[in-house]
Amino acid sequence: MTKITVYKNKTGDITGFRCEDHAGFAKKGKDIVCAAISVLVFNTINSIEELTDDSYSGEQDEKNAVIVFSLDSGYSEASQLLLKSFVLGITGIYEENKKYLSITFEEV
Repeated sequence: MTKITVYKNKTGDITGFRCEDHAGFAKKGKDIVCAAISVLVFNTINSIEELTDDSYSGEQDEKNAVIVFSLDSGYSEASQLLLKSFVLGITGIYEENKKYLSITFEEV
């Protein structure tokens, strides 16, 4: 099961996320749930990098299937919009695939 933790600050802004493990919907190379999640994760990070001037940090551990993304302070509304879009997308995947994905929200 893929586990996604979305980090929010006290004002409700999304400051980052952690995505870990494989969905387990199907064998490697055929797992459409894992592919959909991966597209959203990487597109969100790439969009923030290309479409904003915001700074962020990130880690990727392919062996253990972990990606961590965190905005630095002073982020823009554009990054918030992109992260809200990410949450919208993963929530949609979750609604159809609750056996393969969990989403939690954590205040940081």
